[in-house]
Amino acid sequence: MAKLISLKQQEGHDARATAYIKAYMLFPAGILGLISMIGGVGGLGYQLIATDSYTWWTFLQSSGLLLLGGVLGWVQTTYHRWILTNRPEVFAARMRQPTVSKSGKPKRESAASQEQASGSPWAPGAYMVGLAVLLAGSMVSMIYGAVHPIAACFLPWAGFFWAKLFFWKSMLKN
Repeated sequence: MAKLISLKQQEGHDARATAYIKAYMLFPAGILGLISMIGGVGGLGYQLIATDSYTWWTFLQSSGLLLLGGVLGWVQTTYHRWILTNRPEVFAARMRQPTVSKSGKPKRESAASQEQASGSPWAPGAYMVGLAVLLAGSMVSMIYGAVHPIAACFLPWAGFFWAKLFFWKSMLKN
């Protein structure tokens, strides 16, 4: 009997974790990736038309910024897929439904009643290092490079969010 209960609970974790990823990771990543790509390409278009300083070096640096963001997006997605495979309760805990109180208003469960599930203890530090690398790449490209500041700010984020969408594509099919 215990095996049936734990199997049913695992299926519930998987469904809630998948719903969390689709609603709170992939949907915002699509919108933010589109906004970032429009901003980055707009900055490069402005550089091409208005400043007349677009060169092959600009093309290589802007491609490098997209690639940098893509690599960081792939790393984060790989970590999130590992969590989904091995510990789906981490994402499932974030997708808890509000409970209805006697007054009929939905009320969130208290922090004491929710179990604290987490991924790796190194994840916050790795996120900060990734953010620092992304910002440093943008700053170096703006200051020493040949990329317009608007494009240098938006292109790494476009690569990051599009990589997240691309590497989660198997989940979108479900």
